[in-house]
Amino acid sequence: MSPARLRPRLRLSLLLLLLLAPAAWGCGPGRVVGSRRRPPRKLVPLAYKQFSPNVPEKTLGASGRYEGKIARSSERFKELTPNYNPDIIFKDEENTGADRLMTQRCKDRLNSLAISVMNQWPGVKLRVTEGWDEDGHHSEESLHYEGRAVDITTSDRDRNKYGLLARLAVEAGFDWVYYESKAHVHCSVKSEHSAAAKTGGCFPAGARVRLENGAQVALSALQPGDRVLAMGEDGNPTFSDVLIFLDREPAIQRAFHVIETLDPPRRLALTPAHLLFTADNHTEPAAGFRATFASQVQPGQYVLVAGVPGLQPARVASVSTRTAPGAYAPLTKHGTLVVEDVVASCFAAVAEQQLAQLAFWPLRLYHSLSWGSRTPGEGIHWYPQLLYRLGRLLLDEDSFHPLGMAGMGS
Repeated sequence: MSPARLRPRLRLSLLLLLLLAPAAWGCGPGRVVGSRRRPPRKLVPLAYKQFSPNVPEKTLGASGRYEGKIARSSERFKELTPNYNPDIIFKDEENTGADRLMTQRCKDRLNSLAISVMNQWPGVKLRVTEGWDEDGHHSEESLHYEGRAVDITTSDRDRNKYGLLARLAVEAGFDWVYYESKAHVHCSVKSEHSAAAKTGGCFPAGARVRLENGAQVALSALQPGDRVLAMGEDGNPTFSDVLIFLDREPAIQRAFHVIETLDPPRRLALTPAHLLFTADNHTEPAAGFRATFASQVQPGQYVLVAGVPGLQPARVASVSTRTAPGAYAPLTKHGTLVVEDVVASCFAAVAEQQLAQLAFWPLRLYHSLSWGSRTPGEGIHWYPQLLYRLGRLLLDEDSFHPLGMAGMGS
């Protein structure tokens, strides 16, 4: 990178730190001396006929394109899962249980919304009037046909609540929310296996890392505080503390790019916008390998793998795709880790390892001082999502993976 281009990146990195450091420090236990407790953020109801985000539903920035109707007899029917949450009332006027069937992503968002509704209006529950449609009652290419959309009200059917209900749905993580009718709010989510859905997660659950004691463990068994094999800034192997998970979704099915090498043989699965380190020839020193999106790795390039001794280049023999369960993205102190004996970054979406490592400094400091929780939660951590939104305002478009926000792990 030229010095002329590097300078604005450094200025941006410092700006990101200034913006994000207060958020990281503010999460510490107790009140900071001299600080004032902020009042709860006021939720602004959606206006009638307003939708969020302000783009059409079936675009990349919302719930993504229509992928075809799911029937009970189709192979894709296995993508749907029933929702028996007792805190949600399902109208189920067809008496077939169809309204309870939905994708896992839709189910997770709906369950989160149910909690918000009960907290907002004690004694009131979330009510689903329409879920998966197998009878053709909706418009052509409706996401109801894929189990990716629900129409909702409150159990008391108080229409004065629906604007705020829509806002709560946005906060619960639905990818598109529309105050469509005076009688209901429409919500939808991205496809489980489309590129647009992959907002988080970087490696499958079964991918293995090497601990300091020499044992190999699956990412699904990894815990904050473990020390895993990684790459230091000098390009040499080191063991690095696992601080947190930037994404951890055990139940999800995800599409992964599979990078395979032959000499030595290695096989790494990771999401398309995740970073690993490549070079065009094997003579490049390890510290000179550049961060590259997995989707841009080509056969004939070289990646870094764990060898004896140290790290060594290995020629990429093939690149393919496959689906696998789980989505795990651990953050280490060094910002790198070795997965399936291949060196990878902890980051995704932005094609600059040093910028990402610098921008995550407040979060690393917060957790390295043991102020953060040692119990890994599920879902995408708020910090990378905040960084992404800020980055979109401040960085060039070509700094991001083409999938945009999907690149947070795709």
